[in-house]
Amino acid sequence: MPLTKRIHTILRLELRPMFTVAWPVILAEIGWIMMGVVDTIMVGRVSPEAIGAVGLGSTVFAFFILFGMGVLLGLDFLVSFAYGAGKLRDCKEIFIQGLYIAAGLGLGVFLLFRLFIHILPAIGIQPEVERLTIDYLYPKSWAILPLMLFFALRRYLQALHIVKPITVVLLTANGINIIINWLLIFGKLGAPELGSTGAAYGTLFSMIYMFLFLSIVVVRVDRRLFRDLEQVSLRLNMPRIVKIFRLGLPAAFQILLEVGAFAVVTLLAGKLSALSLAAHQISLRLASFTFMVPLGMSSAAAVRVGQALGKKDNPGAIRSGWTALFLSSAFMTFSGIVFVVFPNFLLFLFTDDAMVIAIGVRLLLIAALFQLFDGLQITATGILRGLGNTRTPMLLNIVGHWVFGIPTAVVLCFVYDLGVFGLWIGLCVGLIIVAMPLLFVWFKNVRRLKRETTEDFVPSPVRSEG
Repeated sequence: MPLTKRIHTILRLELRPMFTVAWPVILAEIGWIMMGVVDTIMVGRVSPEAIGAVGLGSTVFAFFILFGMGVLLGLDFLVSFAYGAGKLRDCKEIFIQGLYIAAGLGLGVFLLFRLFIHILPAIGIQPEVERLTIDYLYPKSWAILPLMLFFALRRYLQALHIVKPITVVLLTANGINIIINWLLIFGKLGAPELGSTGAAYGTLFSMIYMFLFLSIVVVRVDRRLFRDLEQVSLRLNMPRIVKIFRLGLPAAFQILLEVGAFAVVTLLAGKLSALSLAAHQISLRLASFTFMVPLGMSSAAAVRVGQALGKKDNPGAIRSGWTALFLSSAFMTFSGIVFVVFPNFLLFLFTDDAMVIAIGVRLLLIAALFQLFDGLQITATGILRGLGNTRTPMLLNIVGHWVFGIPTAVVLCFVYDLGVFGLWIGLCVGLIIVAMPLLFVWFKNVRRLKRETTEDFVPSPVRSEG
């Protein structure tokens, strides 16, 4: 079959079901990142130091919580596979163990996070940025436990193809965040004027609301889908917990390695001028915003591929993978063009400081270069997660970001005096090195799935009688 006809067939069969799952997830991811974008925009009217503090604090916060969230990504494959195979009891039991894991991780991450706040001064960032960052991180730390539980609820619902409530809760949580920010950042309606610290309280109350909202949704879903099931045990089930960790830990380390690379670059940018740090934070917010589309596509692909495998539908899994890669690539190519054509407009949404904008324009040109590769690597990671493979993306992130990307960033920034631009070139190098091998791994899996499908249709040899 010609390539164009094959692409047309794949998109005709898979585009609509993929988009049905993906668009609410993408909106949810956009709603998620919009909290940080809104925080940056609102404190941008306070000072460059406030922008740096909120950006740095948000990056550190993400670095800690995303490890715990990554462990819970094991629910993507396990619940979606069980649901595709019609094993509803397994879905419920896996979810219950996921809640126990989320609670334990939430408490552990909270303690580590509070310890980090105490050692933050040893890093040596700008004194005023350091003070504001610490004030921002203390109230935000209380959001960790409800956020972990929310994430377990979310992975469960996504694996069951119930995604619209996730979109609704994240969009409405943004409204709550904006209102609380307005009250506490600027001291409106008699509220205390807390500056950048007010943004942390906006996040805290929004996270609590998100957890409570999805808890109600899950209770209602369980009554509808599982009403005919006999009572599922609420006891700890160590074999299931071990299975979730076996899949989730590599995914957690993969996220930790990737987000950690960006966190390290942000900490290194904190050693530069407040203007460079502010430009870095704003440009990173914009790049993170576009990243939410392939991230949502990655989650949708993990569910679609996992459910297809549960149904023993290898061709369906292949179609889902290719469709997700096509849609992510198309969007990230478009976003790269927007970064090149409209950088001043995008940056002015966050700040009117001419020096910050001038630095940010050059950073967005570098971001435009890595948009496609960033989209490919995260989408391929989701596809492989749907295949039950979380180890390969972890290993490639070690090589791409930590063997090549970060050392390149440090050398270009501090040895060749390229400053924040050198840091971003290092990020670009790391993303390219991660993306290309992941695509090769997907090609190999496509060949394997096709071979297994062909073998299923080969008749067993007939033994001659006598």
